[in-house]
Amino acid sequence: MRLRELTDTLPKALVPIGPHPVILHVMKIYAASGFRNFILCLGYRGDLVKEYFVDHEWMTRDFTLEMGPSNKKRIRDLEEGQLDYEITFVDTGLDTPTGGRVKKIEKYVVSDHFHVTYCDGLADINIAKLTEFHKKKNKIGTVTAVHAMSTFGIIEMDEQHLATSFREKPTLSGYINGGFAVFKKDFFNYLDKDSILEEDPLRKLTSERQLAVYRHEGFWACMDTSKDAERLNELWERHRMPHTGFSGPPPWAV
Repeated sequence: MRLRELTDTLPKALVPIGPHPVILHVMKIYAASGFRNFILCLGYRGDLVKEYFVDHEWMTRDFTLEMGPSNKKRIRDLEEGQLDYEITFVDTGLDTPTGGRVKKIEKYVVSDHFHVTYCDGLADINIAKLTEFHKKKNKIGTVTAVHAMSTFGIIEMDEQHLATSFREKPTLSGYINGGFAVFKKDFFNYLDKDSILEEDPLRKLTSERQLAVYRHEGFWACMDTSKDAERLNELWERHRMPHTGFSGPPPWAV
């Protein structure tokens, strides 16, 4: 609803940041650490997400079409910009809560540990280091704590009520859930079809001392509103998207 002017016809995952939808930016963050198997929990306009990836090679690259009975397609420059991902598309329902969506993909998770993210946050986070931290802590779950940016300018003043500083939308000192999480498969036992991920499941892990917290001090930005999308597009256009510390371009650059 907060992105309604952009999502009346598009699912949130396909809202563009620069020339690419936000879902591809997020997947590039994981791919930079070698994670290339993705399970997409689809809901609103999930058919468009399927179409985007099924048609990606034809829509984003040059190809030759032989008309007539053969109807063959040959892609030019096959290796350039090719997505070597394995993607499982799962219809998890239109109104299913976040935890319920994760529960519905249980049968497709074959590894002992799996990542979960919301597809609306970009960060220069090193997913390999997050995974290493999670396994070292040996807890059922690990969430990433990040610093949020204030939506308002902050004024500081002295005892005489004179301004001492004015900071336009600074980064706040506290931490919030940054949306990059890792879980053991045991976590599925904490979920049911009606679960809201951020409520009972994570609260139960917390009470059982089974939830670790990985602190990320670098760049993080969410795309909750149209203004957020505008800001991320401005960063893209100004080439101000921070690098992630990996060699080569930022992971969201195709």
